[in-house]
Amino acid sequence: MRVTYPEMVAVFGRIGLLSFGGPAAQIGLMHRELVDRRPWLDERQFLSALSFCMFLPGPEAMQLATFAGWRLRGIPGGLVAGGLFVLPGALVILALTAIYIHFGSQQIVQSMFLGVKAAVVVIVLQALIAVAKRALAGPADRVLALLAFLGIFALGLPFPVIVLAAALWGAVATSAAPAAARPAPPPARHSLTILAAGLALWAAPVALAAALGAERLTAIGLFFSRLAVVTFGGAYAVLAYMTQQVVQTEGWLTTAQMMDGLGLAETTPGPLILVTQFVGTLAAYQQGGWGAGLLGAAMTLWVTFVPCFVWIFVGAPYVDWITHQPRLAGALHGIMAAVVGVIANLSLWFALHVVFAEVGLHGAGPLRLPWPQLSSIDPLALALAALAALLLIGRGWPLGAVLAVSAVAGGLAGGL
Repeated sequence: MRVTYPEMVAVFGRIGLLSFGGPAAQIGLMHRELVDRRPWLDERQFLSALSFCMFLPGPEAMQLATFAGWRLRGIPGGLVAGGLFVLPGALVILALTAIYIHFGSQQIVQSMFLGVKAAVVVIVLQALIAVAKRALAGPADRVLALLAFLGIFALGLPFPVIVLAAALWGAVATSAAPAAARPAPPPARHSLTILAAGLALWAAPVALAAALGAERLTAIGLFFSRLAVVTFGGAYAVLAYMTQQVVQTEGWLTTAQMMDGLGLAETTPGPLILVTQFVGTLAAYQQGGWGAGLLGAAMTLWVTFVPCFVWIFVGAPYVDWITHQPRLAGALHGIMAAVVGVIANLSLWFALHVVFAEVGLHGAGPLRLPWPQLSSIDPLALALAALAALLLIGRGWPLGAVLAVSAVAGGLAGGL
């Protein structure tokens, strides 16, 4: 069956507009649209593609959409499907960032953002529980998750180091399958050509910005290019690392602005990693106004998502071979176990900065522990988080409804 481009635009456009609720909900939506309602993929193809996408850095739901488009119409189909998954959310984030820049300092807006951030505390906790159920299969996984948590929370180890160590451990600890169980890989020449072209396209705007002497734009491109390579486990896994770099190392945003950006990203369709667009826009805007902000948004989107397309187009012909490699599967399993510890760190870090107005650092030797000033507790933030927990976890409300109620409750309480 040959699927036409208008059909693809209609279906993947619908997926892009309705892709709220994180990767689990997005993957479920794609399964309904592509497997249940239409014979575009069968169950085996869908699950093999999902397994492959989980091997890759970047948002697995967006890459799964790209893979589905590739299966249907090759590289042009992949560009259509993946682009439509990202574009609606990117446009919404851009509009919300403009509103945030111009109205974010008003008291009622700040109070509404407090409600959103309180809800995000609960959303991250729910994500932690979901990932832990999937990733922690035994005592060794739980130990690895604990070590990752201590490494990033107490020792401040960089996220890429934790990912690499977990991948190496997972690969070494996995027994190799018999050679007869592995299908032969396809010829590599075509994929190498695509890889070379893709890497050149990825690097082109960063190189142009550097040649023109646009230092902030170049720094944005380089930073988010590095982030794109280590984004295993979704945006939650790298958010604490991104915040540390953006706030403490680069000085582009404040901690409060980073948390506001995550709150905005939670309210939009598409991958949560679109929070990077908020960061890139604001970082460039603060130096050069809206012209620079739009360039910062474009640069961030390009270096974040172009590699996602490249990984799919290079690796798609190898899906059957890759999903039968036990060492790669072991490396992925190790990464996913460590991601549980990283998201646990994010949950605690985010909760501390929402509930307490002042959070310092206490340390001895290599230890660096966040330590809240107890007298700076915000009872309203605590109450809003409890409300969000009741609605999201206790009552099972949809994510969008919980965010809306939390924002309205924050705005009303702040205006009293």
